[in-house]
Amino acid sequence: MNFYYFISPCNRSRTCSINLNLTDENLKIELLFPLPLRITSEEWDIERQRPKNIYLKKHKVLNAKLDRLKIFLTESIKERIMKKKIISQKILISHIKKYFFQKEIEHQKDDLLFYVKEYIEKKNGLISNSTMKRYKVFLRLLERFEGYISKRISIESVNSDFVKNFLLFGKKEEYCESTIHRTIYFVRTILNFAARKGIRTYSEELVVKKTAHLKNIITLSEQELNKIEELKVPKALQDAKKWLIISCYTGQRISDFMDFSKEQLQFIDGKPCLSFFQKKTKKHILLPLHPNIKKIMEQSEDDFPKHLSPQIYNRQIKEIAKLSGLTEILRTRKKRGFRSRIENVEKWEVMTSHVGRRSFATNFYGKIPTPLLIRATGHSTEQMFLNYINHQQQVILLGEHFERLAG
Repeated sequence: MNFYYFISPCNRSRTCSINLNLTDENLKIELLFPLPLRITSEEWDIERQRPKNIYLKKHKVLNAKLDRLKIFLTESIKERIMKKKIISQKILISHIKKYFFQKEIEHQKDDLLFYVKEYIEKKNGLISNSTMKRYKVFLRLLERFEGYISKRISIESVNSDFVKNFLLFGKKEEYCESTIHRTIYFVRTILNFAARKGIRTYSEELVVKKTAHLKNIITLSEQELNKIEELKVPKALQDAKKWLIISCYTGQRISDFMDFSKEQLQFIDGKPCLSFFQKKTKKHILLPLHPNIKKIMEQSEDDFPKHLSPQIYNRQIKEIAKLSGLTEILRTRKKRGFRSRIENVEKWEVMTSHVGRRSFATNFYGKIPTPLLIRATGHSTEQMFLNYINHQQQVILLGEHFERLAG
């Protein structure tokens, strides 16, 4: 069964009707029908037969409707075949109209997405907002995959073939490999969740062969950090510069460091420490203030800088890094539009709020005992902490050990 979506010819500035062309040579079906959906020609992707940017709210909804329509019609036709009922253009048109009158396709108890939604619902309130957001990303991705294959995914069909087809889907859609792999691991979690309810699953078949590749961890070296500290920036960038320095000397996520305030200060043996609970992990962190942070606070009347939104902060630290001359060419993943691709870029272009956390781990690694650094960052294991260390720094440290032993 072949589904083909296309738009009617119209003025580029106006919205156009989306049409469905449904054909099946075996069933001798051929249907051309205008749908009650509209979009401008500039926003329509002819090759992919959907909106160009499926992450815009209005287009996300539209694309979901197009995906679910394929599933709905496929199921409706199969049902009529099983009941040995005729399939005509008139019948298909009535099914399409029925689809647009109903609110949403309900998932059955043998559907994978039934258990995904149940699992997410049970976890609501028990996990951090960022984890919940990630689970919902996995859900939307699986919904798109169902649209891609034009059918629901049953629990019993989630096996090695599912993995193979899902990887092909991810490659065709140009999703980041890690996103596809994490989604498969999440599906395995769902299968284990279903298995505890007595459902037969094939979770042992959900194995993903990892592709070997170098992970480029973006950090600021001590020299680069010194350049930024000495750099005179316009007034509009001063708060972002201060927060960047603070992040590099605290090793915290933006969700935590951007909320720092003098009310969180606690004195131990007369030394100021930050006392707070990490938003993501709920761990209590007690962190001594680095002398460079004390200097910043002295400049701000013993308080922290003005709070910035993540969007403004991420944009401004790129400007600061560019002014600091961080133009080294790196081969790394860069987001273009709504997809990220591996390409050569200047270092300032890939600066994000997480650079401070990674720089803290890298710059102090080997100088301060690792258990103390892990306690400061709040990582659960040493392995997770080491994932934040710039590879070059580990090589340099190993070389220094070689030289000391040889001497």
